[in-house]
Amino acid sequence: MVHQNTVSIDWVNKHLEDSSIVIVDCRFQLGAPEAGRTLYDEGHLPGAFHLDLEQDLSSPVGQHGGRHPLPNVDELAVKLGSLGIDGTKHVIAYDEGGIMAARLWWLLNYMGHPGGASIMEGGYRAWGEAGFPTTSAPSTVITSTTFVPQIDTSIVIHIDELRHKLGQPGVLLLDSREAPRYRGEIEPIDPAAGHIPGAKNVFWKEGLDNQGNWRSREEQQARFAAVGAKDADEIIVYCGSGVSACPNVLALREAGYTNVKLYAGSWSDWVSYEDNPIAIGEE
Repeated sequence: MVHQNTVSIDWVNKHLEDSSIVIVDCRFQLGAPEAGRTLYDEGHLPGAFHLDLEQDLSSPVGQHGGRHPLPNVDELAVKLGSLGIDGTKHVIAYDEGGIMAARLWWLLNYMGHPGGASIMEGGYRAWGEAGFPTTSAPSTVITSTTFVPQIDTSIVIHIDELRHKLGQPGVLLLDSREAPRYRGEIEPIDPAAGHIPGAKNVFWKEGLDNQGNWRSREEQQARFAAVGAKDADEIIVYCGSGVSACPNVLALREAGYTNVKLYAGSWSDWVSYEDNPIAIGEE
């Protein structure tokens, strides 16, 4: 059984025929909801299946809960089982930049998947550039099975609990968005600009190098030490909608932190409540 949060394209290429592995293509483009499936149809890793951020890995948008609410666990479990994923299978997720694959990685951790999950470093682009095999043929499920969720509520936090913990000693709140959005200088998606009061900014993409590979444990430790993670009793991570925060959750895990929670609704949920405070600038 694999016990790594990330694996290299070389490792995946060597294990394409491994029956204990299920590969999932998570490519998706915000603003172009059909693009991910189109890219998959044009070419994907041999044997890979496709799961869509909005159709499979999120629930429908409501008044609250953010732009990408957590999916219905029972519905996602049925989808995973239909791909042959049960507790004996290790899932390899990939995309183009790390965000969507990290969403599936986090969801599988949240659902207590005993087989574990890893993200393929470098994504589909690196795979193609290495000359590894691709196909446009749809993948066939050899045997559908039953995925049994075992929800781990310790790694997620929702609005009421976050409000209660805001500003408490020992609680570190991390905003994973780009600095201009964190500071409230721009906001291209959500109805209000700024950040949750008290949050520190650690842009998720800084956890990867220029080749799309995850930085070393020491580099990840340095990123989070700079904002006081070593002194925190609890680290709460958020972004715009709970998706791009997942790479930071993984980076924190790689850095050795186990006291990490994802604010699932994130900024888009926070600003859906008119009485929630908003901060501007650096903190």
